[in-house]
Amino acid sequence: MTDTSPFRPFETLIAQDEAQKILAQTTHGADDGELFLERMRSEALVFDDGRLRNASYDASEGFGLRAVKGETTGYAHSTEISEAALKRAASTVALAVGDGGGTWADAPARTNRKLYTDADPMADAGFGLKVETLREIDAFTRDLDSRVVQVSATIAASLQEVHILRPDGQLVSDTRPMTRLNVSVIVEKDGRRESGSSGGGGRAGLTGLMDPQHWQSTAREALRIALVNLDAVPAPAGMMDVVLGNGWPGILLHEAVGHGLEGDFNRKGTSAFSGLVGQQVAAKGVTVVDDGTLPDRRGSITVDDEGTPSGRAVLIEDGVLVGYMQDRQNARLMGVAPTGNGRRQSYAHAPMPRMTNTIMEGGNATPEEVLGELKDGIYAVGFGGGQVDITNGKFVFSCTEAYRVEGGKVGAPVKGATLIGDGPQAMKQIRAIGNDMALDPGVGTCGKAGQSVPVGVGQPSLLIGGLTVGGSAA
Repeated sequence: MTDTSPFRPFETLIAQDEAQKILAQTTHGADDGELFLERMRSEALVFDDGRLRNASYDASEGFGLRAVKGETTGYAHSTEISEAALKRAASTVALAVGDGGGTWADAPARTNRKLYTDADPMADAGFGLKVETLREIDAFTRDLDSRVVQVSATIAASLQEVHILRPDGQLVSDTRPMTRLNVSVIVEKDGRRESGSSGGGGRAGLTGLMDPQHWQSTAREALRIALVNLDAVPAPAGMMDVVLGNGWPGILLHEAVGHGLEGDFNRKGTSAFSGLVGQQVAAKGVTVVDDGTLPDRRGSITVDDEGTPSGRAVLIEDGVLVGYMQDRQNARLMGVAPTGNGRRQSYAHAPMPRMTNTIMEGGNATPEEVLGELKDGIYAVGFGGGQVDITNGKFVFSCTEAYRVEGGKVGAPVKGATLIGDGPQAMKQIRAIGNDMALDPGVGTCGKAGQSVPVGVGQPSLLIGGLTVGGSAA
């Protein structure tokens, strides 16, 4: 990678020689450490209920200084990027290192790979054009169906620039664009109201998202989901088989399995997958990877927030657990190589192992064959919120679009379906894997320990046996 970015080079923020000197002194006797500089700009326009409801623009910058020794991390951050602020932070961070004795870790490998543009997506269109596009989305969506009573549309874009300086003078820089367009619809019939939403984006410009062909398709999909829910009947409850659709339903994989495969939980022995490397943890044919190298994807990163090039980490192969996602600290303590999964929300946060694009690879069955195996259960196509207990893998997920299947036939849509289970057990109960693996449209955000980062998910159609469905009718 180059050591500068078109947004703003390191040297325009602080003198590199002086910053390196302070960093070297601070990390003397440590195992690892770095100076992380960040500049961030973002904007969001929300058109709601027939008018521009909100237009925001934010800009921030700051640094995070870290020294790592064993399991101990010293971290300090500031919104002021200056030599004086860096020295103040160094005095705090040095307390974690003590009197030396550390074994300095090798620097991350270098890369010239470029996974996305470094152009500012906010400059793709003027403010007036963005507002007019939102207005057109609102009018178009309302004209699609007389039952539409409310439309909300959002255009958002950001540009993040990071510089990662190590004590040996290695400097890695990355400029990361992000865009998003979303449409939400509320429909009403006979006094009943239901909603649907659709959207997506990634590390690319706004031009494609603002193309009428794209946003019209997005609006139609949001309306379709809302109308499906308008006709939904109460969901059944009980233990039953479930088919998950491809693409975004991979969020269940992300939560129920992905978090449990992050290195810090496994090093501490708090994950349901701790100590199981080399063992069968899923059904035969199940392969799960975390791949941060997919061009232009929301979860992709050219380098992680420690300067390690992103990679394709194979986590489960043919049902066997083969590895975890690692940042530098946990990889070193576990005696393995970092996988490029050291991520942080911003300069105000220390890095930790985090997912990028977490994907279950496709199998051999057609989607029709997968669904045909489901004789009685639920066909879940869309998901909303969910949560998981890392220690035992137990998860709860609410469905935003699901259908009742009886006698092998897909029937009426159901409302209020909740899937309950535990990740390790669910992985072993996968009975059919489709050949239709798809990535989500670019909508994922992952939370962990108070930090949020953009992520991607993907999976084929799956048949999972014996999940608990919480519904509104027995």
